[in-house]
Order: sequence, then structure tokens, then C-alpha cells
Amino acid sequence: MSHSSSNSTSSHGSVKSYVTGLLLSLVLTVIPFAVVMSGALGTVTTVVVIAVTAVLQILVQLVMFMHMNTNADEGWNVMSFVFTLTILVLVVGGSLWIMQHLHLNMMIG
Repeated sequence: MSHSSSNSTSSHGSVKSYVTGLLLSLVLTVIPFAVVMSGALGTVTTVVVIAVTAVLQILVQLVMFMHMNTNADEGWNVMSFVFTLTILVLVVGGSLWIMQHLHLNMMIG
């Protein structure tokens, strides 16, 4: 007995979308690595590059691999996406805020 799915509107990705997601993930990983290793940018700019590429990396993972989109048919995806963005803003923003205050409080001289 084979279980074939007759639902052709499933949101599973194609090989092309997975390869595109993989390539985007690799590029978004190499960019901050190269920025840090080269040391060409200032500290603030380096942190901004890392934070922006981290957020983009999360969005690529959600859209390309977890197939989250904004279709009206899939209300749970929209709700999950909004929840994810809220948590993302809280975690990234809170982490940057804490690191900034630690930096200011721990400076010597």
C-alpha cells in the first residue's frame, strides 16, 4: 500500500528553493566572518553587519526551509511568523542593549 498525497498545494519546497536557501545561508555566514577576520571596519559597523546578517539568516531559514509565508489560507504561518519576529526583536535587541551597557560599565580608564 502506498500513501500518495493528492494535495498538490502543499508548501514543501523544491530542490531549487532548498539550494537557493543553502547558498543564501552560506553567503550570510561568510559575510560576517570575512568582516571580522579582515578587521577593515570599525567595531560599531562590524556589530551592525553581524546583527543584520543574523536577522537575514533567520528570515532565510524561516522562508526557505520552514516554508513560512503570508498566504491567507495558512493563518498559523502568519501567526507563527509574527511571533518569531517579536521574539527575534526582543532577543537581538535585548542582547545588543545588554552588550552595550556591559561595554560602558566595564570600560577602564
